[in-house]
Amino acid sequence: MYARSTTIRGRPESVDNGIVFCRYEVLAMCQELPGCLGLSMIVDRESGRSITTTAWDSIESMKASATVMQPIRDGAAETLGGTPEVAEWEIAVMHRNHRSPGGACARVTWLRGEPAAIDHAAAVFKLALMPEIETFDGFCGVSFLINRDTGLAVTSVAFDSRAALEGTRERASGLRARGSAEARLEIMEVAEFELALAHLDAPEMV
Repeated sequence: MYARSTTIRGRPESVDNGIVFCRYEVLAMCQELPGCLGLSMIVDRESGRSITTTAWDSIESMKASATVMQPIRDGAAETLGGTPEVAEWEIAVMHRNHRSPGGACARVTWLRGEPAAIDHAAAVFKLALMPEIETFDGFCGVSFLINRDTGLAVTSVAFDSRAALEGTRERASGLRARGSAEARLEIMEVAEFELALAHLDAPEMV
């Protein structure tokens, strides 16, 4: 499976309008496109940054949607008040413990390594890190996305609530430091978001 993420660093006061646009415009279009497995949207209300991710059953489906999705992406950018930054990924891990409730949040970590070692990084995540992540209080689900050309990777861990997210910070920090060293990945950024939309119907990949 594959994924396309669109990051928009918009106006904080436009976040709610952006969520409505994605729920009723972007999601509706995605549901009509062959191979689309849905979308998720995370937002940071303080900074105005949002990340909308669509999942696809094949790289061909994702590539074929690029032109069709451009106008709706521009509409989202206008609504949110920012410029879209688009990235494409291979989904190495997709695991859901249970569907996320209202008020769910996510911790996202961006990483970078050597492209030739990205399979090693994915294996470390699956075998060494994910079993421990699953024991976090309030754990909902986790994904690990990779780009084989650039060596970039991003992991997202969803929690039932803001309290659960905040309660795992210290433990997650230690696991992140140990795991990134074992996976031979450099941590670029860690950020926390509200999970505004969770409509991904992607199958389990573990």
